[in-house]
Amino acid sequence: MIYFASDLHLGTPTKEASAAREKLFVTWLKEVSTDATEIYVVGDLFDFWHEYKTVVPKGFVRVQAALADAVEKGIAVHVFTGNHDLWMGGYLEEELGVKVHFRPITRTYSGKQFFIGHGDGLGPKDYGYKFIKKVFTNKVLQWAFRWLHPDVGMRVANYFSYKSRFASGEQPEEEKFEHEDREWLVQYAKRKLQDQHYDYFIFGHRHLPLNIKLSDTSRYINLGDWLTYFSYAVFDGTELSLKYYKQHK
Repeated sequence: MIYFASDLHLGTPTKEASAAREKLFVTWLKEVSTDATEIYVVGDLFDFWHEYKTVVPKGFVRVQAALADAVEKGIAVHVFTGNHDLWMGGYLEEELGVKVHFRPITRTYSGKQFFIGHGDGLGPKDYGYKFIKKVFTNKVLQWAFRWLHPDVGMRVANYFSYKSRFASGEQPEEEKFEHEDREWLVQYAKRKLQDQHYDYFIFGHRHLPLNIKLSDTSRYINLGDWLTYFSYAVFDGTELSLKYYKQHK
């Protein structure tokens, strides 16, 4: 079994709410680890993450321990950077043994072709985030940011993380599905299909659980989030299914 989840945004909206959500996700990780061969966390595990040379953000030890435990059991664990935690360095790979991905990847499982990525900055829209990403990935600004004391740096970063969430429309309570023609990740997937076949496109970022038919042999899956929907996907070797974690209620 291969499991996919995304958009936990640990650290928001409050410390208490985040801690409860983290514990729930850890429970889910322990459950799926009983039959998982691979686990994908497809971006925005943290609402903000930045690694200094010798300092990482405080907290989130439970989810880190659960991911490390899954790796020790022989499960391949993949963590994608999202638009809120794109400043990952080598800490998670070195300490937890997970594989960190900074860009979309392709994989083949049981003869099925997968295109997997967070989804930020892809497609014709997402203009607010595309601008902010240029700022966040500027090498000079990254160098300057590392000279801030971590207490100051984290306060500044959390402010911009909040702004980024509003700029990219990631308020799940306000997200609405209107039509697939207005879903820019759907349009992106359809254009990719013109060049190469994929059975499944798997994205996060949108915060809505979506399962959309692109063609007779291809589907777009958005994983939703663990703020409102507590949704995830599982591939059993034959089919990919979108599910909801029953214990979140």
